[in-house]
Amino acid sequence: MSKKFPGMYFRFLGKTYKKHDAAVGVCFILPAFVLGCIFIISPMLVSLSYAFMNASLLKLDSVTWNGIGNFADAFQDEYMWNAFGNTMEFVVKVVPLQLCAALGLALILNTKIRGNTFFRWAFFCPVMLSLAVTSFLWMNLMNEQEGLINAMLETFGFSRQPFLESPDQALNVIVFISAWQGAGYQMLIFLSGLKNIPPEIYEAAAIDGADSRQKFFRITLPNLLPTFSFVLITMLIGAFRLITQPMIMTGGGPVDSTMTMSYYIYTQGITFRDVGYSSAIALLYTFFMAAIALTLRKVMDVKD
Repeated sequence: MSKKFPGMYFRFLGKTYKKHDAAVGVCFILPAFVLGCIFIISPMLVSLSYAFMNASLLKLDSVTWNGIGNFADAFQDEYMWNAFGNTMEFVVKVVPLQLCAALGLALILNTKIRGNTFFRWAFFCPVMLSLAVTSFLWMNLMNEQEGLINAMLETFGFSRQPFLESPDQALNVIVFISAWQGAGYQMLIFLSGLKNIPPEIYEAAAIDGADSRQKFFRITLPNLLPTFSFVLITMLIGAFRLITQPMIMTGGGPVDSTMTMSYYIYTQGITFRDVGYSSAIALLYTFFMAAIALTLRKVMDVKD
């Protein structure tokens, strides 16, 4: 601390700060902090309290204590377990597909091919479209009666397919659309990770006689591990939160085959107005996702 101007400094947690710089920093962070408290922290606390209440969206002034009743009902709810099973099936299918597509595209674009810039833009273009627009686009393309894809199938001698009307096909269609829409974003992250690998390592490996396969498994993948871990965790969290595509394209059907956990929480809280029950399910689901993310971080030894 300056002995000449002691009033210009202060100590906090064993460190010395200049009052003017600290005030500027507080002014910059204060708007984000206030908005975060209003739109993130406060709703989370309210939802946490409602999880232990009998609360209707239309009668929030007359809530009653329910203890763990909502949680007990959730574990006995066969529709919730069906939604959980659909969500897990979606995650198991979409994550490997999207991960392989993103990594494959990044490896292709990391080479010096003609039109590299155009292909980067083309692969990333679906990411710039909102999920609502993408869902409406594919819903029209896959319409059984008037869709372009079924018209093309019929032209080549195949029968029309009830893509979104079939319980056996609807979820797989959403898996494909989700992977197609999101792979471009992860592709750019992988591409940045590939650019950070020193080319000298590949040159030394080539001198030692390593082929492309050996370079990929012994150089590329180990150096991409931090990037791979980040992409995997963010992709898993995004997959667990699936709601837009089934909401717009199938409404959770047919026969609840595309009803996901996020959509089920929404229907319980908004459609059926059971805010207490939906908050309890949301809390359980949040703990589940947090456990998955923390386990992956531990297993993959991700460093901050």
